[in-house]
Amino acid sequence: MNDLARPVGTHLYGRRMYEVMIAWETLDLAGEPPVIQDFAEIWRAADKIVFSRTLDSVSSTRTRLEREFDPEVVRRLKEEAGHDLAVAGPDLAGQAIKAGLVDEYQLFLAPVVVGGGKQMLPEDVRVDLELFDERRFDGGFVFLGYRAR
Repeated sequence: MNDLARPVGTHLYGRRMYEVMIAWETLDLAGEPPVIQDFAEIWRAADKIVFSRTLDSVSSTRTRLEREFDPEVVRRLKEEAGHDLAVAGPDLAGQAIKAGLVDEYQLFLAPVVVGGGKQMLPEDVRVDLELFDERRFDGGFVFLGYRAR
């Protein structure tokens, strides 16, 4: 995860995903393994944009709040950025996919079936993908990296 997060200079989050990730802002790292400390440093160093109509404010550094997802604004940000952007959160990811903004899909498959949750992939969209990376992890997890063709 750290190697995947390291080149990301800006994270684009929906409200719920931001509320999960905000813990990395204030996590007490004393006694944590180096890999956890490394991820916290990577996350804290990146810019964050939270897209939410309901969130009153953001509480992490290097973070701004946007009320609406505007594909053209994100397209310009993507073109001007000297680093990778990452999109997280099912609604936001779906909007970015529909707008044609996603170049790469990084999927982690867990060896658990859960019969619920939010749909990430939008309906009525087809993107042909090319597999560029795959990794197996202890415990049955699998990483799949795809590029949009």
